[in-house]
Amino acid sequence: MGTKKIRPKPILEQEYCKGCERCVIACPKDALHLSSEINPMSGITPVEIEYEICNGCGLCIAACPEPYGLRAGQMESEFQLEDPEKLFGKKQSTAPKAVAIPDEYLDLPESEPLVIKGTYAGAIGALLAGCRHFFGYPITPSTEGTELMAKVLPRLDGAFVQAVSEVAAVNMMYGCGGAGLPCMTFTSSPGVSLMLEGISYMISAQVPGVFVNIMRGGPGLGNIGPEQADLKLVCRGLGHGNTHAIALAPSTPQEMLDLTMKAFHLAFKYRNPVIILGDGYLGQMTGPVKLPRQMVKPGLPEWAVWGDEQHRNNLIASIKLSEIDLEQHNIMLNKKYDLMCQNEQLSATFLCDDAEVLIIACNTPSQMAKGAVQALRKQGVKAGLFRPVTVWPFPIDDFIPRVKRAKKIVVVEASNGQLEDEMRLALSHAGVQNLPVIESIRRFGGVLPQMHEIIERVNTAEEVLS
Repeated sequence: MGTKKIRPKPILEQEYCKGCERCVIACPKDALHLSSEINPMSGITPVEIEYEICNGCGLCIAACPEPYGLRAGQMESEFQLEDPEKLFGKKQSTAPKAVAIPDEYLDLPESEPLVIKGTYAGAIGALLAGCRHFFGYPITPSTEGTELMAKVLPRLDGAFVQAVSEVAAVNMMYGCGGAGLPCMTFTSSPGVSLMLEGISYMISAQVPGVFVNIMRGGPGLGNIGPEQADLKLVCRGLGHGNTHAIALAPSTPQEMLDLTMKAFHLAFKYRNPVIILGDGYLGQMTGPVKLPRQMVKPGLPEWAVWGDEQHRNNLIASIKLSEIDLEQHNIMLNKKYDLMCQNEQLSATFLCDDAEVLIIACNTPSQMAKGAVQALRKQGVKAGLFRPVTVWPFPIDDFIPRVKRAKKIVVVEASNGQLEDEMRLALSHAGVQNLPVIESIRRFGGVLPQMHEIIERVNTAEEVLS
């Protein structure tokens, strides 16, 4: 007697199944039926096979309209799309595991203050933070910062690359940051729009980098006047997906230098891009800037893709093809965002301790607001200025006690309520419900709020209240 031939039972690839049930109808053994769960890869309810009933007749394979849905066996050498870490696995290396090389802090000689533009101050801050790699595309009103880096970096054995576009620049930053090196760009509002996909990739791949955005009027190409209309973009829309980055809002050239230095520290602390938001006036106006007493000689993080044996097993990638893997990755990112919110809130106040009228402003409008507070105090009005230095995360912990004492809040901004939205959202998340009256002063299109407007609005409100 001959050996009985065993018919191979069909292999079902559920992610290719469209749930048409043709195989269910064709099966003489009733071995196939629709699943009770949706397949996360296809979004469709697929069929299931009860292999203990199946006799391997192959009628279901013939009935299936999908070429890879049902088949009689695994095809040899078939390409399977995999995440890089799963596809290539760990690389063989006999070198010891990489360890972090810490930053060094080098003393600087005492010097007289400089009187420089905000963009220059940001560039000098980057150099003092150890940045020797710049990638960017010139765009007004941020170009002076780019020009200064182009002049200085070659003399410091650094690299300045004028990319063909903002899209190219952000992807160069992805590669440089992935190698564990401090890198940056100067840009403005339309340029940030082009960089968003790359920023989203950097956030997912946990690549540090510093983006200085000197905001200008929009939407569209707009003009080169100052505006604050990128707050919504930076706080709530940094590319597709679940993305956040610390956003710092300096108000003077001195803060441009100081906060740029801080931005590099935060970028490597959290392995995440950091955004510096300045308006067009801040980028172009001059002011006194005192240099710090130390500068940074950067080390090398242990996670860097450096190209030597010790770092051979490191991988920088933003792709997670499995829904389960991507969800776990997002959970990890969410925990990191929570740490940023807990630890990195920054704010500054002026005469806020007894303020009944609380003025909220950042960037250059906060300078007008500060002058208004001084004038209002002379008139007997208990006004104070609360200035968010981080617009994301909004400094809610320091803000809440001020709100509880205030009778009125006046939000001063060069946008249509974007700063106010961040304030209201932060208050809502904190569970603060009984709010004082909230008013706003808003200017657009390159026009900034003026000191007299703030004083007039507060005085008008005081008359109404009395």
